[in-house]
Amino acid sequence: MQRLTTKAAPIVIALAAAGFGGAVGNELLLHHAHAEGAPASAPVAPVPAASTLPDFAAITQKFGPAVVNISVSGVHKTSAADMDDPFEMFRRFQEGPNAMRPKEVPVHGLGSGFIVSPDGLILTNAHVVKDANEVTVKLTDRREFRAKVLGSDPKTDIAVLRIQAKNLPVVQLGDAKNLRPGEWVAAIGSPFGFENTVTAGVVSAKGRSLPDESGVPFIQTDVAVNPGNSGGPLFNAHGEVVGINSQIYSQSGGYQGVSFAIPIDVAQRVQQQIVATGKVQHARLGVSVQEVNQAIADSFKLDKPEGALVASVVKGSPADKAGLKSGDVIRAVNGQPVVASGDLPAAIGLSKPGDKVQLQVVRQGKTMDLAATLAAANDKVAAADGDQQGGASQGRLGLALRPLDRDEQAQVGAPGLVVEDASGAAARAGVQPGDVVLAVNGTPAKSIEQVRSVVAKADKSVALLIQRGDDKIFVPVRLG
Repeated sequence: MQRLTTKAAPIVIALAAAGFGGAVGNELLLHHAHAEGAPASAPVAPVPAASTLPDFAAITQKFGPAVVNISVSGVHKTSAADMDDPFEMFRRFQEGPNAMRPKEVPVHGLGSGFIVSPDGLILTNAHVVKDANEVTVKLTDRREFRAKVLGSDPKTDIAVLRIQAKNLPVVQLGDAKNLRPGEWVAAIGSPFGFENTVTAGVVSAKGRSLPDESGVPFIQTDVAVNPGNSGGPLFNAHGEVVGINSQIYSQSGGYQGVSFAIPIDVAQRVQQQIVATGKVQHARLGVSVQEVNQAIADSFKLDKPEGALVASVVKGSPADKAGLKSGDVIRAVNGQPVVASGDLPAAIGLSKPGDKVQLQVVRQGKTMDLAATLAAANDKVAAADGDQQGGASQGRLGLALRPLDRDEQAQVGAPGLVVEDASGAAARAGVQPGDVVLAVNGTPAKSIEQVRSVVAKADKSVALLIQRGDDKIFVPVRLG
């Protein structure tokens, strides 16, 4: 995963332009081939097609002047980490004693942004202005302004700038919630320094959770964005900004058809806090969650593999106070469905500390509602002490278990069984010797007999709550 920041080396890569040819009909008819003599199935209703393509030329003409080019300059201090390269260390040694001291290396970066108020308020990415000593904003009419960074939030990758100017052109903000996969969108930015470049594509998916722990429900598109596009706007077909282009997925370092934008409603919440206080506070529930796959759904007897499975609950956190337990499956937050585990941090991330949220939870096959009052993410609380549950069994699972001794139980913080050997179904699921089994299907693993009893009643699979080191995870084991 790559964030789109610095200006790349001046290598020009020729790309073949793909054109859209042919007329657009009034509707798209779906046909099915039938074997000769076979009865025809019921006719499929036609899918209506848009009568016209979006007028991105008009959108660019109207709102393009509100898109700005951002250039930054700063210094990077070399550190001991830079000495990991033996060639760099040797070069500095050759230069003499002074060369071995930390140095300040000038750095320059390039990005995009857009004006959201006539008096000079600008949104961009936090990584565009990170460590910048000087930020320059250039408008489409070639005027340049020194910008002040009012604040930035690395977690959501949003920064707010201000320039001293009046009566500036502004974009029109939309609502990312109304976006649909397949809908036309366009980006305007400065890829590789080519200012006011327009690219277009469609929304590929919504609510994407990326492995950056940001909790942002990214908009995935196939719009071509490259280094320099960072911080630029993503427009819908009505000319409304629905996202801020932020990242690409690439194995080459360049665009490969998968790009991600931060929903504009997330950016607006960050903007409001920065303008009001100069900083951003994020809400925290206090749980670690994992995906609900089919094996876990079978183990917990869920109707479908959806939701966020609570692996651990931080002691003293809002989740703990609300009564959430390890093994609970959160299905909705304030009435909004939680389908994938990434939907939960995204929903919590849109809230503020002090907000009350209603959680729909499935616990041991029963649905219940819990209310939690969110805390600030930087509030200090005690670490989870193993108030979770655990278990495993020998025969069908293929586990050799022994109870924790007194010292081990004090270290783990809960009753459990140590895995001395793993084979068969458990080994195939990834259970390892040394793991501590805390629960089976939500039932605490206090004895081998208790675990055997739970496994004997299981059907297709069981879910083991495992402690491995400091981590607690659910491991689904198919029993065959």
